[in-house]
Amino acid sequence: MRSIVWFRGKDLRLADHQPLAAGIAAGEVLPVFIFDPYFFAPERAVQMGHRIQFLLESAQALKAALQARGSDLICLRGASFDRLAELSRAWSADRVLATRWSERFGRKRDDSIASRLQVPFHVFEGETLMPPGDILTASGQAFRVFTPFWRAFQRVFELKAPLPRPERLPSLPPEILALDEGIPGLEELGVVANERLIRGGEQAAWSRLDTFLRGPADRYVKGRDRLDQEGTSRLSADLKFGLLSPRQVWWAIETAEARPGGGAAFQRQLVWREFSHHSLWHWPDLLERPFRADFEGFPWLEDPAGWQAWVQGQTGYPVVDAAARQLLVEGFVHNRARMIAASFLTKHLGIHYQRGEAHYMRYLVDGDWAQNNLGWQWSAGCGCDAQPYFRVFNPTLQGQRFDPAGTYVRQWVPELARLPKRWIHEPWNAPESVLLDAGVTLAKDYPKPIVEHRAARARFLATAKAHLAQRKGLSP
Repeated sequence: MRSIVWFRGKDLRLADHQPLAAGIAAGEVLPVFIFDPYFFAPERAVQMGHRIQFLLESAQALKAALQARGSDLICLRGASFDRLAELSRAWSADRVLATRWSERFGRKRDDSIASRLQVPFHVFEGETLMPPGDILTASGQAFRVFTPFWRAFQRVFELKAPLPRPERLPSLPPEILALDEGIPGLEELGVVANERLIRGGEQAAWSRLDTFLRGPADRYVKGRDRLDQEGTSRLSADLKFGLLSPRQVWWAIETAEARPGGGAAFQRQLVWREFSHHSLWHWPDLLERPFRADFEGFPWLEDPAGWQAWVQGQTGYPVVDAAARQLLVEGFVHNRARMIAASFLTKHLGIHYQRGEAHYMRYLVDGDWAQNNLGWQWSAGCGCDAQPYFRVFNPTLQGQRFDPAGTYVRQWVPELARLPKRWIHEPWNAPESVLLDAGVTLAKDYPKPIVEHRAARARFLATAKAHLAQRKGLSP
């Protein structure tokens, strides 16, 4: 049997790849990646340049790995259905295999392709630990709160060993190899290369996992919140693009020779990832609307100056500004810093969470629709199992708690680097002599706070209280 294995950007690996394993088990396989203009037209690619760079690098690594095993990744350009149909005819394929996407537009695409292809089209699981939609309440409903979802997950999840990486693959005939149109370069797509991004590719992902298991995993319970330490896994982009499957990560933690002390806590975070994908599966319009119906029509503010200050890292709150600058430079933001920055935008400035969500999706290497949306709605107080709307992070206290010496701030806000740690998170309160010694003139070298914390908090709480009282009874 001849199987086209369609790699689609969320499964850029050879190990634990169910469509690939199924194809090899049945006979010949033809690996293919299609650079569809839906994502790869230059005008679209530049809107997510960091992710495009990481994906292209990962596709190059996948192509090399397939070549080393006797096959190749046939790269085509154009509309997915058209190119799949042409390829299936040229190779006399018996079927097309792919990994399922959980987002609504991906599901619609798959339904359309399945109905139009002349050969069977099969999708396999692999993006999540459990198929989206499979974890339900006793009454058959979707979970709206994480903790009972977590308990239900623990009851039904059965860990199976990941599929091994194939050592050899069937070779492809010359006439098929000749169809390869190559992986486009960044310049061709109008994307400016950024050397500060993490490296793509399956082997780079395994290296990050190994680094995590050898160090940060053991102190993950507390270390994951510290902005000044390497306490997180840095696997978010690897999971987003499928360089590692969540099953591989879970299995690696379970079978680590020295069981990491924070392994269970990290596994719980993997299930938070699961929760976001299951939520988007059940409520696919979450990308367009708040989960809580009583937040519909919320009177978000138009504040162009505040928005620009937040985007550029010039709010006058050092930890908020450090997060903004890290995003633009590295395409990554520490999760604690993401929460602080999101709380500030939505609650201190009163700006719509969807603007922040879109901004993050533009620059994040690990930008994932389900994950990013859940995080922003959680921070704004309008999502699944969100923090209460009346919880407003104090950015000064958050910085002092999770970046006590100011290491994170000094890295990303270097104009404050010489301030003593006593004042690093509140330079506006520092004595003039301290500012002078540090070479800082407020409003010149670094801005004064664009809002005052207590006043901004009170404004948001009053606005939210009035709106929610008017909309009372509409929340699910």
